[in-house]
Amino acid sequence: MTDGAGISGFGRGLRLRQGGVAVLAVVGLAGLAGCHSYHVETSVENRTGAPIKLLEVDYPSASFGDESLAAGAVFHYRIQLQGSGPVKVQYTEPGGNQPQLTGPQVAERQEGQLEIVLLPGGKAEFHPHLTPAK
Repeated sequence: MTDGAGISGFGRGLRLRQGGVAVLAVVGLAGLAGCHSYHVETSVENRTGAPIKLLEVDYPSASFGDESLAAGAVFHYRIQLQGSGPVKVQYTEPGGNQPQLTGPQVAERQEGQLEIVLLPGGKAEFHPHLTPAK
């Protein structure tokens, strides 16, 4: 009787563990299927002909930047969009001028690439390669 109870108890414990693993596997797979992380690979290229300072790129709900960016240098950053709105860029030129530029509208759940090329005279080109807004 003791042997039967011991085996029976072991079997129940094993079944519970297997059931727990099965439940965790199903929950994990459901999470993978429903949770896609959308990212935008962003680059800022300084083609102004001079170094710049205090680079800031604003996008819906966040921003990124760097203290300085040498002439000809490229700054890469990966973002995740939350909300929707325009991309805005500002920086300080060697003479103290602070261009403020507005780029394309972006929206949550878009992904792809966004290239920002800073040009002389406080101008910029924006090259979005993004999925359509959902």
